[in-house]
Amino acid sequence: MNTQLLSTSLRFTSRLVSRRCLSRPHIQRAIASQALGYRAKYAVKLRQKAEEAGLSVSDLVKKAEAEKAERRKAEAEKLKAAAAKFKNEKLTESSAPSSQGEKASSVSTGERKDAAPFRALSSILNLPRLLSTPHTPEQISALWTAYHASRSGGTGRGFVCATIPLKMYKTMENSGRAYPSFVVPVPRVQQHEQSREDGKWVVGADESDPAVQKPKSDDNQNVAHEFYYLQWDFHDAPPIPTPSEDLFAKPVQTPEKGENPPTATILFTPLQEYKIRGSFATPYLVLTLYTDLSATHGLVLLRGEITPSSGAGSGSADRYMLTQEDSQLLTMALQKFYLWNEDPKQDDDLSGKTLLRTFHERPQEFKWEDLIRFSNLTI
Repeated sequence: MNTQLLSTSLRFTSRLVSRRCLSRPHIQRAIASQALGYRAKYAVKLRQKAEEAGLSVSDLVKKAEAEKAERRKAEAEKLKAAAAKFKNEKLTESSAPSSQGEKASSVSTGERKDAAPFRALSSILNLPRLLSTPHTPEQISALWTAYHASRSGGTGRGFVCATIPLKMYKTMENSGRAYPSFVVPVPRVQQHEQSREDGKWVVGADESDPAVQKPKSDDNQNVAHEFYYLQWDFHDAPPIPTPSEDLFAKPVQTPEKGENPPTATILFTPLQEYKIRGSFATPYLVLTLYTDLSATHGLVLLRGEITPSSGAGSGSADRYMLTQEDSQLLTMALQKFYLWNEDPKQDDDLSGKTLLRTFHERPQEFKWEDLIRFSNLTI
């Protein structure tokens, strides 16, 4: 109690003393004269600097204020960048698992830290069992087709598959490395000017935009074309599989005693969406070309996964971003544009090889009308 009274009285006394000191006339006059002295000295120095800079005092003041504002802006940008860097570092630290948890996760799942960004073929097919007994390429092809036909409750929806001979794959690989991107049109038939409301094509859109082209037919139908951006990517070549899960087992003897070529992935993204979001755009179809059995059976297994639609319910029949027909058309584009004819004499002005080369080497000569015409001829 005494302590509280003492502190209260001290605060009151200090305020009272300060008020009395400031109320004395001679102290107020001293403070005023000191302030005038500072202002006079500041004015003299300001005039000197203005004369040295060849400016008036007002212009010099404005220049100083502008420089001060620029310094504050630069400091604010540095602070903002430092804050963003700190935030990213904190997010990385919070999202990174602990060393013990990371070890436990890697042991329990068997996943490698340098795993490829696609599902391994060994997680789809039992390769040791497949190689433990002789299988012909035709049998493996039938097994691959039957497996994907049994997906999605036996409907096969959401997947496309194919088997490619190794020689054809190498031709497409060389073409894909030389020209790793392209655009592929998919026709959209519109009856009586009715528009699609799914955001892919709306009648009345800007027809000069290459992402949407709309040639009219003669049967009272509007044939629009939705363009998809195709992107190749190549990954490390898989090891030759063994007929046993033993890590030290010898691989299968290959007919050519060669190695597997690199695995490839191809992304198909709507061109309109890619123009807006760039690399952040969601691909509607992802093709993976597995080369695990290339050296042993001369086959490349193609697997296409259609991106599920987040807006549709799980029980909806149309719960994918693409239909099966459109996915098959996009998959066939690999053969149209990347499986080149080795005979240069058979090349003409309207071929997939010519269009692909023109798109990359002479883009100013590339015509969307030729691409649509060639696609319509080969559907």
